[in-house]
Amino acid sequence: MSITPERKQELVKLHATSASDTGSPEVQIAILTERITNLTGHFKSHVKDNHSRRGLLKMVSQRRSLLDYVKSKDEARYRSIIEKLNIRR
Repeated sequence: MSITPERKQELVKLHATSASDTGSPEVQIAILTERITNLTGHFKSHVKDNHSRRGLLKMVSQRRSLLDYVKSKDEARYRSIIEKLNIRR
């Protein structure tokens, strides 16, 4: 269900805005998207796992907040993130 450290480093490299960037909204959104995707697959076989579903909803809400922040600061960055991560909206 969680992301391996190698996969996390790969996501950071792909979405970082500079060489030492690990906490920009783009990186955080990419990591949350990966975790959300993993949990969505988990729920296909564990339908009644409501405790994890709560965590999924919190992650979706956090990602939405980060996306709203990026949209308020720079519309072009927002659109590029949405396209790159293939997020609907």
